[in-house]
Amino acid sequence: MALYDYRCEADGVFEVSRPLGTAAGTVVCPLCDAEATRVFTTPMLGTTASKALVGAIEHAEKTRDTPDVVTSVPRRPRHQRTPTVPLTPKLARLPRP
Repeated sequence: MALYDYRCEADGVFEVSRPLGTAAGTVVCPLCDAEATRVFTTPMLGTTASKALVGAIEHAEKTRDTPDVVTSVPRRPRHQRTPTVPLTPKLARLPRP
């Protein structure tokens, strides 16, 4: 679905949601039932979610043909200890390994 802008002479600009490529040249204004004409605006291509997303997309484009070379095995994450005290009394009765 795409948003299309229309301008009513009495009520101003409003948006209409239609399937891509099916926008009519004129529609009926939802407030005053007058005819509103379509307004052509710039597409919203420049908006992105975050810098991390932009960085990930640029990295994927850069390494598409020549991937990064791995020179060593990644470090293992630190071992996290499991709690020694059971969270509930029912678990205290279970056999320990």
